[in-house]
Amino acid sequence: MTRIISGFAGSLMIAVPASDTRPTSDRVREAIFSALDARDAIRGTAVLDLYAGSGALGLEAASRGAARVTLVEKSTSAAATCRKNAAVVLKSAPRVGAPVIQVSAQSVQVYLDAGGDTFDLVFLDPPYDLGEGELADALAGLVPRLAPDAIVMVERSSRSAEPVLPDGLELDKRKNYGDTTLWWLRGS
Repeated sequence: MTRIISGFAGSLMIAVPASDTRPTSDRVREAIFSALDARDAIRGTAVLDLYAGSGALGLEAASRGAARVTLVEKSTSAAATCRKNAAVVLKSAPRVGAPVIQVSAQSVQVYLDAGGDTFDLVFLDPPYDLGEGELADALAGLVPRLAPDAIVMVERSSRSAEPVLPDGLELDKRKNYGDTTLWWLRGS
């Protein structure tokens, strides 16, 4: 189990899939969302959580005021956990202004290649064993789905190479948290 840190669903416990996921630690999520709150980068936004796992990052954004959240997870069992967690979070949402939360049970690349909505805030927390080429493809596929001045956050092992950035994305900052590195990217 993990918990939503703040917002209307603050302190709610959410489930974590039994296997094949690596949830972002509370410490790292707290740092991410403190920085996003300081930038006023959550309220009213459209959020995309790729490689969602439990959906904790996207659901934290929903709890803190995101208008629309899409969780993309190809594992059938993890996508089912995302749906359950979204329902738990939505039960705590205010009646007026509740976020829209969708779960898409498909691979990240298939989701991105399909086109559609644009997003203001994107989380990519792929499995640490995801190849650099596959990550580069996901970032390239993401660019047409970004709203102007979008923020993209990539979470990787501190041992991973710096992501290869396609045209349309630039590095904003890099921050290490023990074995985890966060790459803050901006749409250009």
